[in-house]
Order: sequence, then structure tokens, then C-alpha cells
Amino acid sequence: MFDVQPQSHRTCEGISRRHLLKVGALAGFGVSLPTLLKAKRLAASEGKSHKDVNCILIWTQGGTSHHDTFDPKPTAPVSVRGEFNAISTATSGVQFMDVVPRMAKEQKRFGLLRGWNPENGSHGTADQFVMSGRKFSQAIHYPCYGSVVSYHKGFKTAMPPFVQLGDRLDKRFGGGSPGVLGLEHGAFEVLADPSAGNFNVRDITPPAGVTQARVDRRRTILARVDRLQRKLDLQPAAYDALDEHYKTALNMITAPETKRAFALDQEQDKLRDAYGRHRFGQSCLLARRLIESGVRFVTVTDGGWDTHQNNFKSLKESRLPPIDQGLPQLLIDLEERGLLDNTLVCWFTDFGRTPMINSASGRDHWATAGFAIMAGAGVPGGHVLGATDVEGGMVVRDEYKTPDIATTIYMKLGIPHDLIVQSPDDRPIRLVEGKPIKEWM
Repeated sequence: MFDVQPQSHRTCEGISRRHLLKVGALAGFGVSLPTLLKAKRLAASEGKSHKDVNCILIWTQGGTSHHDTFDPKPTAPVSVRGEFNAISTATSGVQFMDVVPRMAKEQKRFGLLRGWNPENGSHGTADQFVMSGRKFSQAIHYPCYGSVVSYHKGFKTAMPPFVQLGDRLDKRFGGGSPGVLGLEHGAFEVLADPSAGNFNVRDITPPAGVTQARVDRRRTILARVDRLQRKLDLQPAAYDALDEHYKTALNMITAPETKRAFALDQEQDKLRDAYGRHRFGQSCLLARRLIESGVRFVTVTDGGWDTHQNNFKSLKESRLPPIDQGLPQLLIDLEERGLLDNTLVCWFTDFGRTPMINSASGRDHWATAGFAIMAGAGVPGGHVLGATDVEGGMVVRDEYKTPDIATTIYMKLGIPHDLIVQSPDDRPIRLVEGKPIKEWM
């Protein structure tokens, strides 16, 4: 809710921090918008200028099977091969499974890494490792890619630089978190379902009965209280800085581009249908709109991929169809709008799954082989890199590991892959130590 409360308290520095404006508690931003905007201004004051490439990260939580999607083993025994059949793709000599027919048809639009070694088979630590490029450490909380982008590049428009759609990721070990960079670089989380008819966004969509006129009146009240209390304040310079952050925060929430970005009903029905009228498809469409509106990094989360039981039924009937529809359409849409050259699109998951099918018609966690997909930002479409053995259990050619993927992402986004940040206790921390995927650079 929007409310104005004329109360104050003082910090140990003696600055009176008035809690005059609350908008939906700003909970979606992790902390307060003024804090986020302070970080933006600090970055601007340092004169940072970076290559302007954005990123959309698809995260399928649980561990998507590489055998049953993009690394089929058609000559292996059925206990390894599984229930699906291999089909040809747009790239000669490359086969996918028949449950991803559109990905096979559009294979020229993305690069596939079959040589990914996850080096991990545990949930939770996977979310932290794969989304940051650094293994879990109790001593250092490494930030995820989106938070590093927020820290290094800051705001482009009134929109937050880092947005996460959905909450299907494991945060127990810091997955998807800003870590040592601080909460101001956390994601703005959109938890509502974009495919729902009543889709609205907390902190962006005012509650029922709160009109723009009421917001304007409260802005006026805030200004009047400011003038009254400022006369008595002993540190006007500190007030000037703090109040500027509050003003910009309010502008951010009420900015026309913010509302337009989330207005999916402005899209043509034909395009919405092409993405798919399901949560994943509409999340991909929303991700594209967010990138257009100035968001630098969007994470689209999707759960339900931990297929220890009924792996084939789950993949065929619920998990794969939305992605097989929505992800290729995202790449097509970005290209048609001239956005693919400066938008890196990635699909990552926890790890691979076991070559051997278990007694429950499922596959278990597998720590030494999996897949990763990248597109846009110069990644060669149609390129398939790496190979696993005859059972899909080990990488036998062109092996790359998670830190290598992280280095590639940073280099694609124009962020130094040897970037060093300061921890809260002023220790220098290097964010990643990998090598780039040279074939995709």
C-alpha cells in the first residue's frame, strides 16, 4: 500500500531518516528503492562505461535430463536410451529427442554445449554454483550473475537492472542472491503468473482504490513535510541526498515505462499465442518486454525438473512442451526486433541425470555430464560443442565447466571476467576463475 507516515528516527551518524513514503513495502526489491538508487548514483559518479549487452537466463530447477533432450543415445540399450526417439535437427548430423521438435527445427538459432561437466550433483549448491560460477563457500557468499550486472552496470532506465520471474530456485545456499554485493543488488522478484488474466505486479501495480491522483497527492504531502522538517535539520546536505533517492524511487514506480513493461495485454494475441498461453511462455514474453524497457538481466525460473520418478511422462506431458514452444519463440522475437545481437539468452539447469533409468522410471542426479544452451550476443547458432561417451555419463571431448560458462557470460556482457569486488569487511574477492568458451567468443 501507499502511505505517508510523519515519523523519524536517527542513526548512529545523527542523520534523521524519515519513513515518509512506503510503496507496497518495496519488499520485491529486497530492501528499499532509495538504497538501490544510491548504488546507481555511485556507479554513475565513478564514470563506469560498459558494453551494453543484456541477458535473459532460463533456469530449470531440479536438473533437466540431457539424455532425454539434447544428447540422445539412440544406439544404447533401452535402459539408457529411454522411451523417446531421436530425430534430426536443422543442423546436419545433429539429433535431439522427439519431445523437443521445435528446438530441433530452430537449432540454427542457438549453440548447444554437450561438453558441460557440472562437478556437482546436489540441489541448492547447484543453484548457487551454476548461477554464480563459484562453488558454495561458507566464508564467502558469491553473487549471482544478475547481481554482478546490477553492481557493475547499474540502472539504464527507471527499471531495476535485475529482475527475476518466479521463485523456482533454491536459496538455501545463496542461489540467485547478491551475496557480498549487498541487498541493493538483489533481484526485483515478480512472483505473479504472467499468463493469469488478473496479472499484476507487487510494488508496481497500486492496490485497488489507490489511483494516480492519490499518489500525486501523497507526493505533494511528502514535499510539504520535507520543507517543514528541513528547516530544523542540522544536516541539510545529507537530507538532500537521501530525499533525492526517495524522489527517484517514486519516479521509478510511477514511470510510464515501468507500467508499459508489465502490460502484457498490449501485445497482439497472435504473438502471445506463439509464445504459449502458459506461465513459461508468457514469462519469456515478459522477459523480452523487460529488456526492451531497460532491464539488463532477467532470470526466468521454472520448476519441477527433479525427475526421480516418471521422468518420461513428466518431460513429455508437462515440463518440455512449454519450453519447446516458448524458448524458440523468444529467440525469433528478439531477432525480428533487432535485439538478439545485444541480448545473450542462456538455458541452464542444476546438473545432468543418470545414464541408467531407475526402478521408478526416473533418472537420478548426475554430476559429471549435462547440457547448457546459449544464443545471441555473437554465439554461433547451430553450433554443437563437446560430446559425452556412449552412455552420456562422461564428457569425452571439449569439456567445459561451470566457471568457464561464467567467464563466457561476463565477457559477452562486457564485464571483466577477473572482476574483483570488496566484501563487507573490505576483503578483495575475485568473482570467477574460469576460461572462456573460445568457440563461442
